Amino acid sequence: MPKPAALPLLLHAPIELAGDWGHMLLRSVSLVLERMRQACLADVRLLSDRQPDRLRVDEHGSGRPAIWLHPDGTALAWIMVGIDERDWSKLAYQFGHELGHVMANSWQPDAKPALPCQWLEEAMVEAFSLRGLGRLAKDWKENPPFAGDNAFGDAIAQYRDNTIRGYAALADNQGLSRDAAAWFADHRSQIEMPGLNPFAQAISATILAEYDRAPDCVEALGALNRWPGRTGVPIANYLRRWKASCAELSASPRLPARLRELLGIT
Repeated sequence: MPKPAALPLLLHAPIELAGDWGHMLLRSVSLVLERMRQACLADVRLLSDRQPDRLRVDEHGSGRPAIWLHPDGTALAWIMVGIDERDWSKLAYQFGHELGHVMANSWQPDAKPALPCQWLEEAMVEAFSLRGLGRLAKDWKENPPFAGDNAFGDAIAQYRDNTIRGYAALADNQGLSRDAAAWFADHRSQIEMPGLNPFAQAISATILAEYDRAPDCVEALGALNRWPGRTGVPIANYLRRWKASCAELSASPRLPARLRELLGIT
């Protein structure tokens, strides 16, 4: 059976801006968002059959970045961010994380986060954003979006490195660095809490290393959440359904297999 062609909608869908961007030039905002999207997706096969045809990035100044789940029948993925004036590193980071959720098919009206596996999606899209930041930093230094701004690539790299160091310290303190299966078994009730909790942050650094070691792991995000229950099923079931979804889309099953092995899921 031939493999389905990649569907690069997420890479090329128009990005529109909404909300209050203050004194920031909208063209500058758009340039940063587009560069980060390219850094995250340019070398990734986009295989999901649930990609949006438009992206909206809404600056709302306060609160946590999020996907706004809007039941209006459109194929618009609505990303909300909250940054300070011209904080391009933070904008790229927040956008990259939420873009990861969009890639993981978590942008449609039925995509409400659910326990017990939402933490794992959070960890994977956090690693997705950090991966993109690394590529953005290099690209910015070599070919900045703003003339003469090459040095800001170092600032992006520093922002990324500081985040990764913090997560690596969490992994050491929690015991994840020594034995991931024991870490999961010992802390499961805390790990399976909502959002990007400290345990999800810790394992995001491990997942980032998997992305770097085997780049085809990233494409498996597009096979997430294509089943009833989404993240609301137990982790053994979640990983099994994800592997089957990878097979349906001819995506690499390497990441779900690796996570099953790391966490000792039978």
